[in-house]
Amino acid sequence: VMDGVSNTTPMIAPGTSRSFDFMPRSGTYWMHSHVPAQEIDLLAAPLIVRSPGDIAKDRQEVVMFLHDFSFRSGEEILADFTSGAAMDHGRVQDGSQIDAKPRRIIGSHSSDPMQMPGMAGMDHGAMAMPGMDHGGMTMDLNDFEFDAYLANDRTLDDPEIVPVDKGGRVLLRIINASSMTAFWIDLGGSNGELVAVDGDLVEPSYGSRFGVAMGQRLDIEVKIPADGTAVPVLALREGARERTGLILAPAGAQVPKIATMSDNSHPAFSGDVSLETALRAKHPLAFKRPDRTHMVMLGGAMSPYSWTINGQLWGRHTPIAVLQGERIEMMFHNMSMMAHPMHLHGHVFQVVNVNGTRIAGAIRDTVHVPAMGMVTVAFDAGEVAPWMLHCHHMAHMATGMMTELDVRSV
Repeated sequence: VMDGVSNTTPMIAPGTSRSFDFMPRSGTYWMHSHVPAQEIDLLAAPLIVRSPGDIAKDRQEVVMFLHDFSFRSGEEILADFTSGAAMDHGRVQDGSQIDAKPRRIIGSHSSDPMQMPGMAGMDHGAMAMPGMDHGGMTMDLNDFEFDAYLANDRTLDDPEIVPVDKGGRVLLRIINASSMTAFWIDLGGSNGELVAVDGDLVEPSYGSRFGVAMGQRLDIEVKIPADGTAVPVLALREGARERTGLILAPAGAQVPKIATMSDNSHPAFSGDVSLETALRAKHPLAFKRPDRTHMVMLGGAMSPYSWTINGQLWGRHTPIAVLQGERIEMMFHNMSMMAHPMHLHGHVFQVVNVNGTRIAGAIRDTVHVPAMGMVTVAFDAGEVAPWMLHCHHMAHMATGMMTELDVRSV
């Protein structure tokens, strides 16, 4: 399907083709099948739109397209989740096995929380739980072990070596196209300048490590050392030892051999909101009080494996109704022990609150909502149509974590 809701636009039939026209909005994007099993099977590709300013800049561009890969088909993997077999591969943050005992769907309810009055002015901090131990429970990070983690279809056993100039500048366009894996982008001894997320410019943020969830993109500028030293760009799987990446190498550089496993497990990204809280949009939304507010409850359970929005599974869902042109504030309230990268089709939004901290944050199309945390986004309702709103963790989406934003005419 295109960028709408499943089965609203007919799928592209086998052996046929279809052309699409898109507004030329510059930035780092990607395209993929919206059949979860097909996305797990790597049916995806980068989509880079360059502005005249991008073309004029004296810098090299390098795309790093990240995937998690299995020799098993996406259909088999999803069948394991629904049968409970995938839980044998699951791990939580401390490395222990996921508790596969039956558990109720967290956050499920029969009332509709979306029309609660006064949400725009409520004290989010009264409900935020950053840093809490969740009653002794540990955040779940990875519930499937893939066979490999790829950067541009290669592992670190045979990584892509990208020729670059000594002392030159490189724009890394990093796309996390993995189906179930969040990564840290690690520049080692180099310092990078984060200049855009999800295709939209942000005020520069500097560092050597940046988190990226499923569906998200990062644009990071890196300066290559004048002495011609190679620069590894690694993607570290959160909560585990696996890693992948590529190497930026000037002519004559000694290219290091990097193992596919780190010596120690990498920290969790899914509970770290420091970057999201610090980001500021280069071109924020114009100030406007919200015309409508919605609370979107995210819930789920490992056994039976089932994930919900507002206590409802896809196919039994109630669309979220808004009017075209309205300023909407939508608060994602995660009542589960897994983080959820929430993606809205047909729109971009601004992150305006993270766990009770009001900010003029980044413009995005996918925001990572931490376990037992809250993130509020603001956007102007666009074209009259049903638009998909879903978690970009494919197993979560496939087992129910999807709904519609129904934009109606005034």
